[in-house]
Amino acid sequence: MTAVKPVDPALAARVPPGQTLTTKWPVLTYGTTPRLNPGTWTFRCFGLVEEEVSWTWAEFSKLPTTTVTCDIHCVTRWSRLDNRFEGVPIREIVKRVRVKPEAKYVLVHADPDYTTNLPLEELLDEDVLLAVRHDGKPLEPEHGGPLRLVVPKLYFWKSAKWLRAFEFLEVNPPGFWEQNGYHMHADPWGEERYSDQETNAMQKMRAEAARKLRDR
Repeated sequence: MTAVKPVDPALAARVPPGQTLTTKWPVLTYGTTPRLNPGTWTFRCFGLVEEEVSWTWAEFSKLPTTTVTCDIHCVTRWSRLDNRFEGVPIREIVKRVRVKPEAKYVLVHADPDYTTNLPLEELLDEDVLLAVRHDGKPLEPEHGGPLRLVVPKLYFWKSAKWLRAFEFLEVNPPGFWEQNGYHMHADPWGEERYSDQETNAMQKMRAEAARKLRDR
């Protein structure tokens, strides 16, 4: 009989409920994989800002960068530890954008028509960055290259691939997967996977935000 190798307690403490460790990085994509066109690519910030700001690929590539080592957790129940992402810290972006005080949420826009929602407060966490490299190599298109958002504290669908824009809002509208049955917040440690787990207050906020965006 083969002995079962015990799980390292230090590693187990880093894995949220319902997750399984993997050393691979599964590719999960809805639709086609976009490819970078440096001549037309832009990243912009708009909405509740004093003035819209936009960067070309050449301009974005000159912004200061940092490295973040973090664990990532997918809602499909895999976790990968000690990922090293290199990219532009979110605070470098926000300090260049004069965000209006009434902005409390961000609708993240990505190719090819993908969106996801985040509270502005959580987007501003120190470990959030706009990644261009992973484990020392340029971020592959299948994993969101040339640019993806990395929000380690939330399930990884919030870390949108092929990032193109931040829209600053006073309401918290559901994005693509949030409109298709996934949780508005997505905390792995609370197993916030699906919309039927949301509180009544969150359900009301979801409906009100969606209505306001439709009516504007």
